Amino acid sequence: MPAVQPNPLLDIDALYVCHRDWLFTWLRRKLACPEEAADVLHDTFMRVMALPDALIEVREPRAYLTTTAKHLMIDRARRRRVECACLDELTLRCEQFGHVPSPEQCMAQMQTLQHTSTVLETLSPSAREAVRLRYIEGQSHACIAEQLGKSTRMVRKYLVQAVERCSTCARA
Repeated sequence: MPAVQPNPLLDIDALYVCHRDWLFTWLRRKLACPEEAADVLHDTFMRVMALPDALIEVREPRAYLTTTAKHLMIDRARRRRVECACLDELTLRCEQFGHVPSPEQCMAQMQTLQHTSTVLETLSPSAREAVRLRYIEGQSHACIAEQLGKSTRMVRKYLVQAVERCSTCARA
């Protein structure tokens, strides 16, 4: 008779029920904002659900959850930095040209930033890092290649891929 395989979905349910309150409290202390803690809690369990087979290997559920949540908090902080940098640039340009955008224009710009951020999330981690280093930090292709341990040709490929994806989605 074959061995019964554990159902990872049941493990996710148990993980959620057993650790949801603890993780929410931990996130609330870290983030000092209950709404943001709830968002990261949700995203953490969504990430866990996306990889249910990984639960089979988990020996320390709290460590697994906090590591996942920390990675998500880092991603959110990076995304915020990009959004803030873009908004600062837009504000500066508006001040230079004496034009203050309407609320509709501000909303459209925010939606474009969010859409661009979503598109960039589809890139590989190396490609995302190359985009960040080039367009946020202003580093040269050679510096980026050195930091990533890749060739300058690969860095160019990453950046072209990012621009192509963003332009394709902008036309859609």
